[in-house]
Amino acid sequence: MLKITFLSLNERGDGFASGTIDLGHGLHVSEISSFKKVWTTYQGGPDDLGATFFEPTGLPEGFFMLGCYCQPNNKPLFGSVLVAQDDSSITTLKEPRDYELAWSSECLQIKQENHGYIWLPTPHDGYKAVGFVVTTSQDKPSLDRIRCVRSDLTDQCEAYTWIWGPGKNNDTNGLNVYNVRPCKRGTQAAGVHVGTFLAQNGATTNTLSIACLINKNFETTLPSMPNVHQIQALIQAYSPYIYFHPDEQYLPSSVNWYFTNGALLYKKGEESKPVPIEPNGTNLPQDDNNDGAYWLDLPLHEAKRERVKKGDLQSCLSYVHVKSMFGGTFTDISMWVFFPFNGPARAKVWFINIPMGKIGEHVGDWEHVTLRISNFNGELRKVYLSQHSHGKWVDAPEIEFQNGNKPVTYSSLHGHAFYTKPGLSLQGRFGIGIRNDTAKSDKVMDMGERFEVVAGDYLGSAIVEPPWLHYARHWGPTIRYEANSALEWIGRLLPNEVLCEEGPTGPKKKINWCEDERVKC
Repeated sequence: MLKITFLSLNERGDGFASGTIDLGHGLHVSEISSFKKVWTTYQGGPDDLGATFFEPTGLPEGFFMLGCYCQPNNKPLFGSVLVAQDDSSITTLKEPRDYELAWSSECLQIKQENHGYIWLPTPHDGYKAVGFVVTTSQDKPSLDRIRCVRSDLTDQCEAYTWIWGPGKNNDTNGLNVYNVRPCKRGTQAAGVHVGTFLAQNGATTNTLSIACLINKNFETTLPSMPNVHQIQALIQAYSPYIYFHPDEQYLPSSVNWYFTNGALLYKKGEESKPVPIEPNGTNLPQDDNNDGAYWLDLPLHEAKRERVKKGDLQSCLSYVHVKSMFGGTFTDISMWVFFPFNGPARAKVWFINIPMGKIGEHVGDWEHVTLRISNFNGELRKVYLSQHSHGKWVDAPEIEFQNGNKPVTYSSLHGHAFYTKPGLSLQGRFGIGIRNDTAKSDKVMDMGERFEVVAGDYLGSAIVEPPWLHYARHWGPTIRYEANSALEWIGRLLPNEVLCEEGPTGPKKKINWCEDERVKC
C-alpha cells in the first residue's frame, strides 16, 4: 500500500494527525490501512477481475472492528476502514446479538479461493451495524469479532461505486457489493465515512442495511482539522504540478495581474462605460446576487486584449480553499487557478479532427485540483481533477508523482481540464467528441510555489478573504457562437460554459465550494 506521510510527531498540533478522532459521547475512532486477506474471487466486478475482502489488522489497544473492507482486483490495494473505542460510561459500542447470512458463494460457478460468506450483524435495540463480517466458514463469526454503534451516533449512508458482483453492475438477480458514503456531504455535514462496504442482492434501494457514523463534536469544534501552519506544510508537501500542452497559447495568471492589465467591469445598461478594476477587486460588487447586472471582460484595446488573453505564468498564484469533509475526518485543500481566456475547441470524428471555429472560446476560466487528506495521519488519499463542469477523483497510487509527494497533472489544450496522463481524452462516445489533448512541456506550474489561502471557514479570522472572491457575477460576457449544421450536433457535447451560453462564475459560486466535488457519471 502506498504511504505518503510527512508529519512527524513534533510537527503535530491540536488534534490533526494525532491518530484518533473524538466523535463525541466517548466514541473515539482510528483509521486502519493494514489488512489481512479473508476471501478472493477472480471473476466478476470491474474488468471481470474479481474482488478481495479484507479484515483490518493492527488495531490499537481497546479498539474494535466495525466492518470488513473490500476492493476490486483491477487496482492496487489502497484503502482504510475506521475502528472504534468506547470511552464513556454510556455504552456507545455493543456486540451484535446475532448474525444473518447475507450471502454465500457456495453455489457460485466462478474462480475463487475457498467459499466466501458475508455476514450482517444483528444489532441490539438502539444500535446499528456499520459494516459486514466476511469469513470462509459456514459457522457464524464470534459475537466479539465486531461492534455495532449506538443509533444516535450514526447517520444515513448511500451506495455510490460498484466494487463487485458475479453478474453485471446492479444485476437485480444477484449479489452486488458497493462502496458507501454519507448521504449528506460538505462543509456543514457531520456524516463520517467508515470505509466499509455494502453487500446487497439486486440493485440498491433507499433503505440500506448499514449506516455510517456521525461526528457529534462537529458543530461545536473541529480539533481534528489542520491549523494554518499545518496547511502551509501540507501544501508544500503535496502541491501538484500542472503541465501545459506545448501548443497552449492561453496560460493562467494571477487575478491581480488580470485586473491591473486592463480587465474591465461592465454594468447592464451602461455597456459603453466599462470601469477598470482595482488590483484586488475592491471596486467589484460585493453582494451575493448573480442577476446578470455585471460581468467582466478583456481590455478594449486590441493589442492589450490579445496580450491579456495569453495570461502570465510568472505571476500566477494558486488560490487555496481549505474545507472540512466527512465530519472533520478529512481535509480537502482545493487549489484554484485562473485563466483570462479559454481557447477554441476541436472535435474528433473517428479519424478526422475538426476545428470548431470560435466554439469553446470564453473569457475567464476557473479550474481546480483538490487534495483529500486524512486527518488521522496527514496522508494524501485522493486527488480531484476538475474537467469542465465536472471532474474525477483519483486514488493516490494511480497518480504520477514528481519530487517526492507532488502529484503531476496535465492541462488540456485550450480547455484547461486536468488529467492524470498525457495523451488524448475524448469528451464523447464511440470515437466522436471533443478533444482534450495533454502533453508535457516546459510550460509548467508548481501550485505550491506561489499560493494564497483565500478561504477556510473553520479558521475564522486567521484567513482574510480577498474582495474579488465575493464577486458573485460572471467573469466573462455572455456570448453565443453559431455553429454550422455540420458542427451543431458535436457542439451539444460541450458543457454550457464552453458553449458560452454564459460566462463562468468564480470559485465561491461553484456548487463544490460548500459541497462535495462533482463527479462525472
